[in-house]
Amino acid sequence: MNAPHREQSDEPTSVSGLPLLHQTIYCSRTTAGVDEAAVARIIAEARRMNPARGITGLLVCGSGVFFQWIEGPRDNVMQLMDRIRADPRHEHVVTLSETEEVRERLFPEWDMELVSASEIRDVLIDALADAEDEKNTASLSLILEHLDAGGIAELGAVV
Repeated sequence: MNAPHREQSDEPTSVSGLPLLHQTIYCSRTTAGVDEAAVARIIAEARRMNPARGITGLLVCGSGVFFQWIEGPRDNVMQLMDRIRADPRHEHVVTLSETEEVRERLFPEWDMELVSASEIRDVLIDALADAEDEKNTASLSLILEHLDAGGIAELGAVV
């Protein structure tokens, strides 16, 4: 997959050449009527809108729960989170982690990738194996610990 074009002006870089990225990880409950077709529409819209906004990430949906990892320029990620909180397909949006730091992207080629709940652990382990930035390694390790401890147990089944 080719990396999407990203506006450099939206993503300031440090002397190391790595971008200053805002990262938000959240969970929310799906509302009644959110089925595979609704999730497909969410992914299609994200893939259409995210490249111009410099946003990448992944979405997991299972057992009535959305789990999403979003990274990009702070203002754009915050605007997206505002839209998610107002989206009638989501309720009880809970931010699990929010950081802004100079680091590599975890999902540089994923405008927004849908990952099944049964695959999330493998995706996170692969991302951990590929992570060169210690901040990403720490974040991924923490999410994996939370997942392994049953903290995201509701993601056990696919929509």
